[in-house]
Amino acid sequence: MMNVRQSALATLTRCDRDGSYSNLALDAAIKAGDFSPADRGLLTALVYGVIERRITLDYLIDRLADREPARIDPQVRNILRLGLYQLRYLDRIPPHAAINESVALATRKSAGFVNALLRGYQRQAKTLTLPARQDGLIPYLSVNYSFPAPLCERFVRIFGEERAERILAAFAVQPPLTVRVNTLKTTREALLAELAAQGHSPTPSPLSPDGILPGSAAPLHEGVASGRFFVQDTASQLCVRTLDARPGDTVIDACCCPGSKSFGAAIDMENRGRVLCFDLHKNKLSLVSAGAERLGISILETDARDSRTYDPTLCGIADRVLCDVPCSGFGVIAKKPEIRYKDPADSAALPDIQLAILENNCRYVKKGGVLVYSTCTLLPEENEENIARFLARHPEFSPEPFSHSGITATGGTLTLTPDEHGTDGFFIARLRRAAH
Repeated sequence: MMNVRQSALATLTRCDRDGSYSNLALDAAIKAGDFSPADRGLLTALVYGVIERRITLDYLIDRLADREPARIDPQVRNILRLGLYQLRYLDRIPPHAAINESVALATRKSAGFVNALLRGYQRQAKTLTLPARQDGLIPYLSVNYSFPAPLCERFVRIFGEERAERILAAFAVQPPLTVRVNTLKTTREALLAELAAQGHSPTPSPLSPDGILPGSAAPLHEGVASGRFFVQDTASQLCVRTLDARPGDTVIDACCCPGSKSFGAAIDMENRGRVLCFDLHKNKLSLVSAGAERLGISILETDARDSRTYDPTLCGIADRVLCDVPCSGFGVIAKKPEIRYKDPADSAALPDIQLAILENNCRYVKKGGVLVYSTCTLLPEENEENIARFLARHPEFSPEPFSHSGITATGGTLTLTPDEHGTDGFFIARLRRAAH
């Protein structure tokens, strides 16, 4: 059986070689190993930490190496990243353990190189510096916050220098777990008391009246299995509140998986009405149905379909339509660290796909009904610019102001960011169809 560091190395190798998502590769590694809770925590910290800090770690490795960076074998580089991450970022691991365990991962041929480089870092740690701001803004942001230069440049253009740095820094902070109360089965007050009795330190979400921050890493399996709550980021909860589904409504969730927004809408509707849950991926819809059953929701109807394709039987039937469209994901980097390494240019085709989904599904909104568009990215071409394109083509829709817990969207659109709101990066637009 692999130990924790062997499993971490194998997981990182799988992510590099196969392009696997880190969360899926990590889940597979945890299931394959008989790890204690402490070891599972260390494995998670190592995998996510190395991926998150890869640019910083590689900068240090390349400065310390006695050979050309290109000559360092990819497997050896991952071993060095693991060792260096422990030395630089994990205070509870003794340096000698981090070095010795890393050397043990190496082959006989590379063990001496790994040992020498890590001991070299240990000797030079206080004098080995990263690029300073005066060395150039983009190199400074890229190496210090471990983001590729193209994404740093995009964020600076969008938000300005100071705000871009704050956002990059916020993405390095693991966001707190947030759950949504299932008010079909309990109340927030009762769930707060229940979680406290189980040894958690729960607090109400300051932004969502349905949200709770459990405040503890203790397992939540019992509560999830009972259906009294489900995991949902605050930004996603606010998206559902913007939809404002009412009992008896007909709601369409055009891109529903993994289902949390459909669940939230059905709960707001007191499980009365219809929630039509569509998604391109048929295999994921069974998980939505299973989740609904666990939560005691009976009004969800699932169907696999491409939401760009018109269905005349749905024309004008919905009181509310939610288009939570596929996006580049440059708002959930804290939870999915590998997203930071995507080139923003690779997302150039997404805005047209998103607009096609929005334009098709707008036809399903009743006169006087509500259309909500959302993404988990911070790129304006997928957000504000797409809404502007849509409104220019559809004068029957107009932006409608909304507010949540003191956050006001006077123009009908809202961008949530981790630095200001402590949430995922998220965009929400609320549009109202003319009544006549």
